[in-house]
Amino acid sequence: MISEHGRARVIAFYLPQFHPIPENDEWWGKGFTEWTNVARAKPLFKGHYQPRIPKDLGFYDLRLPEVREAQAQLAKEAGIEGFCYWHYWFGNGKQLLERPFNEVLGSGKPDFPFCLGWANHSWSNNSWQSTNSNKSHMLIEQTYPGIEEHAFHFYKLLQAFKDHRYITVDKKPIFVIWNPFDIPNVSEFIKLWNNLAIQNGLNGIHFVGISDSIAKSNISFKKINLASKNQATDLYKKVLDSGFDAVNSRGLYRAEMIVKGRYYRLFNRFIQKYVKRTHILKYEYSKIIKFLCSEEDSWENVYPTLLPQWDRSPRSGAKTDILVNSTPDIFELHIKDMLDKVKSKDYEHKIAFLMSWNEWAEGNYVEPDIKYGKGYLKALKKCLID
Repeated sequence: MISEHGRARVIAFYLPQFHPIPENDEWWGKGFTEWTNVARAKPLFKGHYQPRIPKDLGFYDLRLPEVREAQAQLAKEAGIEGFCYWHYWFGNGKQLLERPFNEVLGSGKPDFPFCLGWANHSWSNNSWQSTNSNKSHMLIEQTYPGIEEHAFHFYKLLQAFKDHRYITVDKKPIFVIWNPFDIPNVSEFIKLWNNLAIQNGLNGIHFVGISDSIAKSNISFKKINLASKNQATDLYKKVLDSGFDAVNSRGLYRAEMIVKGRYYRLFNRFIQKYVKRTHILKYEYSKIIKFLCSEEDSWENVYPTLLPQWDRSPRSGAKTDILVNSTPDIFELHIKDMLDKVKSKDYEHKIAFLMSWNEWAEGNYVEPDIKYGKGYLKALKKCLID
């Protein structure tokens, strides 16, 4: 019997980088936002879908509450349970891009579920826009000052955790971490936050660590050892054994290796890095989606990822992987595969993360554009609630 809430709990990652901040003004120029790279993108090959232009919501500014309300309405109609806002906390209380979420929290609007994902990574000079420079310069470094800082971080988020809109799993607020093992003594961090949560009237925190289904080091040019296509079990167990309650699985690298072979990727990465000519790695979306999910995605504590599109050339130029010929109809097949993987789980754990709601400069979004309109949202609605 299908739950009245839908066939799965789809939570969409939400990028808050659609408003200017002083730091981006300094690094990239006055008024820089995610739209800067989106608008100036150009096609790199025949049939390349660039630039990508928003339709219903336009080139919005997330400082406007009516924009946030419209986004929530679109997501709700599509069967999306809520947004996972990316949260940037660099240590010593330093945050970036926090304004949209703070206004959602403080205003109580939109009345739409949410959770937080800690994007715990440094920003370099190629974080937000394409660059031809081979030198990476640190803009702001991710740091972990220690136990007192972790406690301070928790209390800064306590109001959010207690909000009635906050998404829970097993009655615990869900908290996603981008780089689980970049946090020193991550098990102690998890233990601390769980203790603080209980001391403050919560049932603990439901920690979700993000993990690829194959180690990136095994598909780099530096390591030639053949990687197992079935490596996900060890990688996911490592996350779970460190104290996380669940894994958000990512299958793109594994899928690319299976579709075109390991040495295709290695050779082309070599060309990109050492040969002075443009060489783009292209993969057919219809082939990639067959391998985005692995057997481990059927585990009760593994939450698969839905990937509607992927093309981050507006940020990185030709030095990227591009999924070509994605359409809402093909995306629908991907959703159905995900639903098949989670069908036997308890509804509470029947979670999939949508990557993403609005990562426009990565060609990774479901918001309406001028080519497909609400097509990707309609595919979600058809599969999740119709």
